[in-house]
Amino acid sequence: MPKSSDILERILVLEMVRVTEAAAVSASKLIGRGDEKAADAAAVEAMRAALNGLDVCGTVVIGEGERDEAPMLFIGEKVGHGCEGESPEIDIALDPLEGTTITAKAGANALAVLAIAEKGNLLNAPDVYMDKLAVGPGYSDNIIDLNKSVTENVTAVANEKGVAPADIIVCVLDRPRHEKIISELREIGCGIMLIPDGDVAGVIATTDEETTVDMYMGSGGAPEGVLAAAALRCVGGQFKGRLTFRNDDERKRAHKWGIEDLDKVYDLKELAKGDVIFAATGVTDGSLLEGVKKLRNGIMTTESVVMRASSGTVRWVKSEHRG
Repeated sequence: MPKSSDILERILVLEMVRVTEAAAVSASKLIGRGDEKAADAAAVEAMRAALNGLDVCGTVVIGEGERDEAPMLFIGEKVGHGCEGESPEIDIALDPLEGTTITAKAGANALAVLAIAEKGNLLNAPDVYMDKLAVGPGYSDNIIDLNKSVTENVTAVANEKGVAPADIIVCVLDRPRHEKIISELREIGCGIMLIPDGDVAGVIATTDEETTVDMYMGSGGAPEGVLAAAALRCVGGQFKGRLTFRNDDERKRAHKWGIEDLDKVYDLKELAKGDVIFAATGVTDGSLLEGVKKLRNGIMTTESVVMRASSGTVRWVKSEHRG
């Protein structure tokens, strides 16, 4: 087997982009058709086929569910055609269509998303909720804290940024469970960017000044939390996550995947360790990426971003797809 430090060197960054492009193009054919399941299935099938074309031995640690729930890309599934030989072993976190409802309704910020790391370096998060708190780069370490109040976190970021708390803009998923967060943000005068879905894009928005988003708060899927953390590892920023459980079945699921401390607050590097490659392709237009476009001559265009933690590089890729 290759040395650990060489594992990701053999996986071209553009190969990751080709995987997310395949999922995005396939899902785009169902934009605005009102069928979430069909859009998701199309993206899953395309991503799985693309992954199986790679010379790697990959294990899905963040996927579409467990084997009995998801016929494709389930947690624990092996992908790539290199598992019988000397190909590098990698962990894969993926969401073939992050924003199924968005796609069905032709909304903004639907993405095809993928992150890879050396084996054992991505948290094998169960399909439960996670409390999330994120800021972009440029702040003191541990500027945010899940054990502190909304007001305390906003004030800490505002003080370091040199502005009033009312000048901070926070991205929050528009859900009834976030009523208390939204109410407290309103009390201190914050701007709130409410999004209908797509919290991976919401977290990444904190890293781009053009989005005007300073912070991300609220609960969403734990798998999406790992994906967002992988992206932040590459471009900077801070992320805190804590798994939340609604019942004993969810707690048992966490234990099944090796989670022992159910109250643990995870830092960025505990969710995505070591070298990480993150790739995303826009399905619909959004703050991060343009969506798939079908031109009159039959050509389809995509816009993607691919990031790598070890080098700190961010590449923007525009592609044309013929045939």
